[in-house]
This record gives sequence, structure tokens and C-alpha cells, in this order.
Amino acid sequence: MKRKFEQKDHKDLIPIIRSSSSPCTIRFQAGTIISSQHKRKLRCLEVCPVNDHLFITSALDGIVNLWQLQGKGSSASLLSTVDCLSPKQRRWPEDMAWHPNADSIFAAYTADGADSHISILNLNASRERKVTFLDQKPHRKGIINSITFMPWADTCFLTGGSDHAVVLWQEVDSSWKHKTVHAHMHSSAVTGVAGLYQKKTILSVGADKRIIAFDLSTGRFEFRNQIESKCMSVLPNPSDLNLYMVQSGEPGKQLSLFDMRLRQTELHAFGWKQETSESQYALINQAWSPDGLYLSSGSADPVIHIFDIR
Repeated sequence: MKRKFEQKDHKDLIPIIRSSSSPCTIRFQAGTIISSQHKRKLRCLEVCPVNDHLFITSALDGIVNLWQLQGKGSSASLLSTVDCLSPKQRRWPEDMAWHPNADSIFAAYTADGADSHISILNLNASRERKVTFLDQKPHRKGIINSITFMPWADTCFLTGGSDHAVVLWQEVDSSWKHKTVHAHMHSSAVTGVAGLYQKKTILSVGADKRIIAFDLSTGRFEFRNQIESKCMSVLPNPSDLNLYMVQSGEPGKQLSLFDMRLRQTELHAFGWKQETSESQYALINQAWSPDGLYLSSGSADPVIHIFDIR
């Protein structure tokens, strides 16, 4: 399961955005509904980075389930179930991320009540030692909204919290060290964090409607972009290293595309009409297809929306 780090190939997709007069038909199998085996509402679903037949789910019951897809997704079998509630407040994981080697799963919690911020679920350990909690507690208060591993050779991950802070965690001599990247560039909760593939630049978005690009090598921010609606997440394109997507709550243009080189210029936006009266911010995490041509997101309707950037 160990993954050797490989430099990503760049494909220039930005010129083909809106280049086609009609969308392509996406052929897919009929959906299969499977019981989640959770007792409360689902919170996260994350696919394994080295084996797309494995995925995890977590819910408000604090349980993390490991699943394996059968066939081409016609069914799924439950492989294991682990209690990952935090030790003090018994809180559920707010967000989860696979370690790049796929041998463990990291979860983020809350900074309130002196609770643990990060847990590590070791998939190879015995049940008694399966979940450990890091001692470091760099976030000052509130929920830790996002945890994401960086696409770089050195193993590290970012967390973004309701305390407006972005924190970098690095693995040093089999232990984890942290440093606060910035804590005052956002005026509200940080809702999404990501790292660029081609250089050590961090993107963060927040409820303050800001997109911040911060260069780790120089210790300075590259640019700040203010959009018209609250941001909820950010996701770089897997093929075009200059292209990234921001998910916001603006009706009709929930998914916005940006070019790192143009900074404050929005390339295009995709969206839909919300059919229910629920909040525009009740959206499911967005995703790119592996070739970078399609993007998807869900809503509270509930409908999965798939867009062709061409």
C-alpha cells in the first residue's frame, strides 16, 4: 500500500473552459443504495488515495467505518468499525483525511474544552491501540473545519479552524510538529484548505468570503481575493496545476473556477437552482474527475450535480 511520491504531469485545461457548444453525455451505472451502518447522520466519506475500492465513512455517532467496494460498485462490504470519539467531550470527527501511504486516517475535532485536536486511526494496529490522539493543541477555539494532506514529497497536512487560523503539521522523526501558518489573514472561520501541486503555496478560504494564497517558502501571502459569498471549500484541479475551484453559497454559481496566475479573476462559474428551502450553505463537498474535465457537487435537495468545464 506504500505510495512512492511522483511529480504530477501538467495539462493545460484552462483554454478549453467553455470551448464546447454542447456538453458530452456521461454514461454511468444505476446507483446502489447501501445502509451506512451508522446510528446518526453521516459526516464524511473519503476514498483511499492508493486503492479506489476502499473508502471510509464517519458520522455524528463518532464511529468510523472502513468499506470495500465490490465489483464495479454494485455493492460494498463493511471491513471494520472503530470508535473515534474524542477523549474529553466525546465529539465526532469534523473532517477526515487519509495518510498518503493509506495506512492510517487522520481526523480533526474541536478546540473547545481542552479537547484533542487530531486523532490517528492506525489501520494496521490492534484494536486496543488503533486510535491515538496528538498532544499538540494549536487551535485556540471552535471547530476545526478542514484537514488535508499536502501533495508534496515531505509528509504534512493542514488544518483550518473557526479561530481563523491555518496550521501546518509535519512529520519529523516519527512524531508530528505543528506551526501556525497564519491566524489573522481571515476575519472569520477558515472553512477549506489546500496545497498546490507545483509549489509550496497554500490556499485557504473562509466564511469571510476571502481566498488567501500563502507562499510557505517566503513566509508571505501571494494574494487575497474577496468574492461575493461565503466560501466553503477549495480544491485544486488534478490535471491543470494552475486551475482551482472554490465552492460558495451563491445561488446559481456555487462552483467558481480560478487561475492561480490571474489571482482575482474568476474564469467561470457553475451552479444550480436550490429547489428546497434549506440553507444554500448545506452543500456536499465538491470533487474533480481524475482527468480534471468534470466537477461535481451535491446539495440539500438532494441531487448530485455534474458539470463539464468545456
